[in-house]
Amino acid sequence: MVPPAGHSPNPQPTQQFLSSVLSQAGPSALPYFPDVKWYVREHLVSLTKTYPSLEPKTATFNHNDGRTVNLLQADGTIPMTFQGVTYNIPVVIWLMESYPRHPPCVFVNPTRDMLIKRPHPYVNPSGLVSIPYLQNWVYPSSNLVDLVRNLSVLFGRDPPLYSQRRPTSNPNPNPNFNFGIAPGGNPHSGASNLGSTAGYAHPAIPPRNYPPSPYGSGGAAAAAAARIQPPPPTEDPTEVFKRNAINKLVESVHNDVAGSRKMREAEMEGLFNSQAVLRQREEQLNKGLKEMQDEKEGLEQQLQMVLTNTDVLEAWLRDNEGKKLGNLENVDDAFECMDVLSRQMLECTASDLAIEDVVYSLDKAIQLGAVPFDQYLRNVRSLSREQFFHRALAAKVRASQLQAQVASMAARTSHYVT
Repeated sequence: MVPPAGHSPNPQPTQQFLSSVLSQAGPSALPYFPDVKWYVREHLVSLTKTYPSLEPKTATFNHNDGRTVNLLQADGTIPMTFQGVTYNIPVVIWLMESYPRHPPCVFVNPTRDMLIKRPHPYVNPSGLVSIPYLQNWVYPSSNLVDLVRNLSVLFGRDPPLYSQRRPTSNPNPNPNFNFGIAPGGNPHSGASNLGSTAGYAHPAIPPRNYPPSPYGSGGAAAAAAARIQPPPPTEDPTEVFKRNAINKLVESVHNDVAGSRKMREAEMEGLFNSQAVLRQREEQLNKGLKEMQDEKEGLEQQLQMVLTNTDVLEAWLRDNEGKKLGNLENVDDAFECMDVLSRQMLECTASDLAIEDVVYSLDKAIQLGAVPFDQYLRNVRSLSREQFFHRALAAKVRASQLQAQVASMAARTSHYVT
């Protein structure tokens, strides 16, 4: 049984129940993150203190994809004030796995004699509630107490449920729909066992009775109440205009917030794309800078080598400046080779370059027609054969020089080691 409004239940059993179910481990543990279980407990404790008609419990929730999970829920009624009279709306507030980082799931839970108003701005035909407070849920400032307070205000402006009176032995061909009776009436005083078994429409939730509500019930008592009830008073046009203006203002603010959120998300997406492009360009600039630094180091090494060779040549010119070659008739005699291999390399290289010059001259002569073609072919064939032998000998001399250098370096190394 839901505690009657005005009597505050003892919060100690509620706190013990929540501490017990939230501290369970293993397969029976509730699927809430460990770092937010304290928030879940505090939200439910505050809710039961502020609204004693809501009772926390655990139940099985069926997802749309067929998954079932054991979750916490706040089951009971929410008080609302309509035309100066307080009524109670039966609801179930499910705390989903991602609560409190994401909003809970709220359902209006009508009894067998209650119907959901269609259309309703905040409740769909299945009973799912969608209000701006749920859509703009912000962790950790949003909580269950403020949620129920918003539900009470919005339901008071436009009640989501109404009751349908069922005909008795003298049925009326026109069904009589009525929203509410006086709060002091018994909403479950129907004939037979309807008064004691009127409960939730969902079979998974056990039947229960609610505090006085505006929905009436079936049976003879309801029909009698319908016969003696005076016609409903006409609503004040000022109040109707005020309520419609408030609803329109809330809807306008909600649309503005949604549009602003979409614009900000688009701007953030553009900024993220720009950031990715800037990072790519940064990588390209770093790569180009590294290549330029490597090239600069290579050029500096080449410059150092050129400066070293320049210093050597300048030193040689200073040492030999003003010296006469004596009675040398050939300037080539001024240079002497260090060994036999160097002399052979010099002769082979000079002969190769000389034959190259002769072949070039023959090409010019054949173009001018100064040399017959057959004679040109014989001379080129002879010179090419001679040039081949000179180049082959130069290759052998070069290999011998390399072997001699390696042997000399090995001898010097062994000398230093000993």
